[in-house]
Amino acid sequence: MTTAQTITPIPSEGLVRLTHLIYALHAFSAVMGVISSAAVVTAFLTGWPSILAVILNYVKRGDVRGTYLDSHFSWQIRTFWWAVLWVVIASFLVITIIGIPFAWLIFVFVGIWVLYRIMRGWLALNDAREVGA
Repeated sequence: MTTAQTITPIPSEGLVRLTHLIYALHAFSAVMGVISSAAVVTAFLTGWPSILAVILNYVKRGDVRGTYLDSHFSWQIRTFWWAVLWVVIASFLVITIIGIPFAWLIFVFVGIWVLYRIMRGWLALNDAREVGA
């Protein structure tokens, strides 16, 4: 009896370094939100390092298809766009005035979530494994 094995290609060292760089760019933006007057999530979404990181994710996504890095690129892109969605929702709550406390809670929780996803993804990358599985 034979078993089917799936062989996933090993990504080049350059693509692994690029993925580390992308995590570093996201982390830099998020940390700027921690140490400055900006919230983590707003610094993450509006900081040029994170915007550059997401652009790199989309540009190089085809190069990582079929490797474990593909999960990291999807993870990073989803983190960015889900954070955008929650900031838009929080912004609508701020407009209602009554929703300001809820908006503040959303900003705090999404900021913590963003930091968690950056750390979890980067740790998985350091172990050369997929993230989010």
